[in-house]
Order: sequence, then structure tokens, then C-alpha cells
Amino acid sequence: MPYDDDENSEGAVKETIKAVTDLVKEVPVYEDAIQPVAKETGKALETVGKAVNAALIPVKGLVWGVEKIEKFVKTKVTGKLKNVPEENIQSPDPSVAGPALESLRYTGHKETLSDLYASLLATSMDSNTAKNAHPGFVEIIRNMSSDEAKIIKYLIAYDTGQPVINIRKKIPSLGGGITLHKYVSFIGKNSGCENLDLTPSYYDNLIRLGLINIPSGKELKAKDIYKPLLTDAWVVQIRKEIDELEDSESEIEQTYIEVTELGKLFSQACVIQK
Repeated sequence: MPYDDDENSEGAVKETIKAVTDLVKEVPVYEDAIQPVAKETGKALETVGKAVNAALIPVKGLVWGVEKIEKFVKTKVTGKLKNVPEENIQSPDPSVAGPALESLRYTGHKETLSDLYASLLATSMDSNTAKNAHPGFVEIIRNMSSDEAKIIKYLIAYDTGQPVINIRKKIPSLGGGITLHKYVSFIGKNSGCENLDLTPSYYDNLIRLGLINIPSGKELKAKDIYKPLLTDAWVVQIRKEIDELEDSESEIEQTYIEVTELGKLFSQACVIQK
């Protein structure tokens, strides 16, 4: 009996070896079948690679080198210090100047952001204002888009809160509702934002950075200050569409955007011209 088991085992091993051998013999066939696909995939990747390289060429040209940064300092920063007495001009704090100059390598081509860096550098180089140049302001600018910089400049130009409304859909049968359009205002348009549809997300980011605040349950008291928003054609149309739905009623929440104390200090250092 043991002998038979050995014989059976040997036969099984032989069958396994034969199966593997046959499979190996077939591999070239599979390779031949795969090669055209692999070649086409390679060509596709090569084409995409060329497109990516072509798309990156302009970016490489936008990254500033030492010469561009030096020119920027000599022209833009010097221009902001032209009315500062020579005896007040000092070496900037490296914790401000270093990160600011490094950031210019990648954002110098964006006029709105580079202007913030120039103002911050100028503030740090004036002995009378250097205390306002907080090192954290560089990181704030790094986390801002050009449109958000425009919004801050616009808000600082007005010393009062700017009206904002939320358009809600009330559902009486459920005793509740949802906000369909958040932070509707004219701020994005008036400040010259390129992407008006993104202004609500811009506000969220500026709130996150601590530069602005949109209080809940509060509104501006100035007479008719919300009237231009409430009578805007787009707002009127949206409310009409909501009211025409079954078991639906439009509702307006009035609030406003205000610049925080940090936002005011940031503006003194980075926005307001010296």
C-alpha cells in the first residue's frame, strides 16, 4: 500500500510539472497578444507625457529666480517706502523677509498677491511700523487666492460691515428648511473677482484665516442697506422659483461681513498703502 501511495504521488508530481511546462510554453503566445496593447498604452502615455511637459513649460517660466526677486524689491518695495524717512528704514526681520521672498518665487507673477508681500516687506523695513509685520502674515497670504486678496482690499476700503443674505427654502409641513444659496452679496463683483461663483467659498476661507467674520443672527441696521440685494433680479427669480414649489416657501436671512481685529492688523501691514 505505501508503494502505491508513492507511485500515485509521483504521478501527481509529474502531472503538475507537465501542466506548468505547458503553461510556460504558452506564455510567448500571451506575450504576443499583449504586446500590441502594451505598445498602444506606451504611445498613449508618451502622448500624455508630452502634453504635461508642454503645460508645465509656462509654469517653469513663471517661477521667479533671484534676479526677478531683486528687481521686485528694488522697484515695488522701494516704491512703497518712498515717503519713509531714510533714517527709519531698517533691515527687516528675517522671520518675515525670508518666507516672504521665498513665497514670491511662486506667486510673484500674481499682481494682487505680490502687492501684499511688497507691503508686508515695506512695513517690516519701517521702524515705525515694523511691529505690525507679524511673521504669520506670510502664511496667511500663502493660503489666499488672488480673488480673496481683492475681497480683503475691498472690505478694508469700507469701515463698515457689508450686507450679505442667505436664501433659504422653508418647508412648513416639516417645520424646518434648508439654505440653498449662502453668502449672497455684491462684494465679489464690486471687488473685481474673476470667479464670482466661488465667492461663498472665498468667505469661508477668509473666516478660516481669521480675517473676516459673518455673525449669525445679526444684521445691519442702516436703512435700506439690504434693498439692492433683495430687489436684485437674480434673487427675485430664485425666490419665485422656490415659492412656486409645493410645500415650499422662500426665506431670507440678513447678515453681514466684518473685518476682524486680526484682519485689520493684517490690512495695516499688507494692504493699506504706506
